[in-house]
Amino acid sequence: MSWEMVRLSDVCELFLDGNWIESKDQSHDGIRLLQVGNIGNGRFISKDESKKYISDETFDRLNCTEVLSGDVLISRLPEPVGRACIVPTSTTRMITAVDCTIARVNTNICDSMFFLYCLSNDDYFTQVNALLAGSTRKRISRANLENILIPLPHIDEQRRIAAEIERQLAAVEKAKHAAMEQLAAAQALNAAYLREVFEGNDWDKVRLGDIGSVCMCKRIFKDQTHPSGDIPFYKIGTFGGKADAFISQDIYESYTSQFPFPKKGDVLISAAGTLGRAVIYDGEPAYFQDSNIVWIDNDESKALNSYLYHFYATKPWTGIDGAIIARLYNDNIREAEISLPTIEEQHRIVESLEQSYARATKTINALQAQLETIKAMPTAILRQAFSGQT
Repeated sequence: MSWEMVRLSDVCELFLDGNWIESKDQSHDGIRLLQVGNIGNGRFISKDESKKYISDETFDRLNCTEVLSGDVLISRLPEPVGRACIVPTSTTRMITAVDCTIARVNTNICDSMFFLYCLSNDDYFTQVNALLAGSTRKRISRANLENILIPLPHIDEQRRIAAEIERQLAAVEKAKHAAMEQLAAAQALNAAYLREVFEGNDWDKVRLGDIGSVCMCKRIFKDQTHPSGDIPFYKIGTFGGKADAFISQDIYESYTSQFPFPKKGDVLISAAGTLGRAVIYDGEPAYFQDSNIVWIDNDESKALNSYLYHFYATKPWTGIDGAIIARLYNDNIREAEISLPTIEEQHRIVESLEQSYARATKTINALQAQLETIKAMPTAILRQAFSGQT
């Protein structure tokens, strides 16, 4: 199928840049000022919390062009350059700020939704990106936008294509919503498993301080760390991730031989940042920031490390005295209560939880893969539509 190719400006009655509105020209009410942040990929974003306005007097003085319902707004800034949306029906008067181009489609020759879908297709963005080549500031001029080419079949064919795209995209959105609901439910399973295990039981309760003392590594000062080196040093910001600081082998050997240091299998806890995040120490050479990363030096004849790891996920310290706490102090950890069944029962609980987690993870991975496939569908739908195969 061969469609006529036309410039964007050939199908628009109006193709204008937005207005340069200085902060002194803005007011608390009046005519709404739309900015590039209101342009989503194919959709208008209200952003009620950051509405800006100008007065009628400023509108007249600057000779602004008013935005009408049905106008297409095109962003000339990232991300990505060229994204577009249709202005929804509104009784509010509106204008656009600079870097937000108005395209008022001549609906006698071009369907507005067909025009918008043209501006969502791969071929359109390929042309936009080619015009940005070599540019250090990712921004496209109105003149370049005007000259971008789009296909223009007969108006009846445009409407048919736009309606079919809309139908397919609605089905995709419905499938996406359903997959996201299923994913949220699957992601909540682990918390449900924890509640089932740790709530409503009649096991003995003891304080964490009763099963072992709270320990931390000896303090490492800034001048003892380096951006590269022998032993990774985990601070609260890199705990559970990749270290960005290191200490020497000499300091590591000296401090681990003289001062408290976790054993392989001990459960490290974050006392700041994401409170109570737990990481099982794998025994590899590493060092941990004092006071911000701690552990219970527990007797495994009373409490298994693996049991503690799962118990910490219930965040037993967040409700202490009914207060919201900014960090975990040693007393917060020591005074937290833990339900403590027999060692045999702890083994059974850990095994059961890990099996349940494995099933939940398998489900989550499958749903995430399904969601990624669904998210890729709109691009495929548009590509097919503009190859004349809809």
